[in-house]
Amino acid sequence: MWKWKRKEKSSTEQTQQKSNQKKSLTEFIQSLQKSEDFIRYSLGGEECTVYYIKTMSDSKILNRSVLPILNDETFQSLEGIKQHIPVENMTVTEDITLIQEKVMFGYIMVQLHHSAQEVLLIPAVSLESRSVSIPEVEFSVVGPKEAFVENINTNINLIRKRMPLPQLTIKELKIGKVTKSRVAVIFLDGVVDPENVETVTQRLKDIEYDQIIDSSFITQIIDDNSNSPFPQFLDTERPDRVVSNLIEGKVAIMVDGAPHALTCPTTVVELFGASDDYFLPWHLATVFRLIRLFAVIFSVLSTPLYVAVLTYHHEMIPGELMATIVSSRSDIPFSPILEVIVLELTIELLREAGARLPTKIGQTIGIVGGIVIGTAAVDAGLTSNVLLIIVALSALASFTTPIYQIGNTIRLIRFPFIIGAQMWGLIGVSMCMVFLSAI
Repeated sequence: MWKWKRKEKSSTEQTQQKSNQKKSLTEFIQSLQKSEDFIRYSLGGEECTVYYIKTMSDSKILNRSVLPILNDETFQSLEGIKQHIPVENMTVTEDITLIQEKVMFGYIMVQLHHSAQEVLLIPAVSLESRSVSIPEVEFSVVGPKEAFVENINTNINLIRKRMPLPQLTIKELKIGKVTKSRVAVIFLDGVVDPENVETVTQRLKDIEYDQIIDSSFITQIIDDNSNSPFPQFLDTERPDRVVSNLIEGKVAIMVDGAPHALTCPTTVVELFGASDDYFLPWHLATVFRLIRLFAVIFSVLSTPLYVAVLTYHHEMIPGELMATIVSSRSDIPFSPILEVIVLELTIELLREAGARLPTKIGQTIGIVGGIVIGTAAVDAGLTSNVLLIIVALSALASFTTPIYQIGNTIRLIRFPFIIGAQMWGLIGVSMCMVFLSAI
């Protein structure tokens, strides 16, 4: 008796579910009909209907592989259509969630009149993307000249052709409640630490966000310490660099629509390594890395030391140099801290203006603006020649970092060091260094 009641309840629920499924499919089609790029094509006197979004679907697949077969023959089931159409990975389903996802990504939907709650989904995604080009951010004089593009399939191809191994494993996820972005977790099985793969995968699955447009969104969500100014993922546009990191046992993350890949875990030392280093003799590569390291240290500490020495530690300056500094600052009405902050902010304004303007105009603004403003500031007595040279060298040294994200960090942490130098002199600079090491 209990079993019979249970069966009758299940049957009722199944009938109601089919009714809701049919209603949901009808509502889905009606909502799409409001868009002019949604096409409805009827065949055989309304017995068969084809739906697709022309701006997302490949018209060649539709006109060569689908419509001719549907026009020439009469089918009684969707499985019969599936057997005659020469397209891979077709699916017969009633799941409205799957139908909505596939159609919005460019699949062709075929519906028979007598089985309206069930449809056939035919892959016909139109893949429009730019061709593979040379790296723009991580350019190298020697070595490969290929960079990632916005198409994730092309990016995975660039990795696989450099590493044709069955151990190269790719796990795909869909992240973003609205965008449904494809995210690939790539690792070399047998080399990578399984705990790292599990950690990355679990953090990606836990993301609850409407839009994932670029890999930088993921960086800000799943990193260990969101308060740290240092990048905790290596962001690169070079396939050869990703392959090298995979061989070292690291995990790569790629997002469809992002021309960059993330690799983790990473260290601070890696952020100062350029691709050219691996194509040069070891002693040359070592010297160049040391130059970058000293350039970054100089970029961070040069202006804070200027403020600290002139404010608190005059006795540290040699007599000849002190005479030069005094003569250059004789007509300056501002204290060293105000002089440094004005110049540093001017450099940042020029840098932002050059980055946001078109390439040719941006280069002109950066060069002409720097010369004109720097010369005018010295002539007007707003800053000294010595400080102008120090700030210019400091800005130039910050550009030696091969990874763009660490360059932004250098720009940011310079200002707390300047404030610390003004408040406590060299002790304040030392305290900032200790605090920076802690984070």
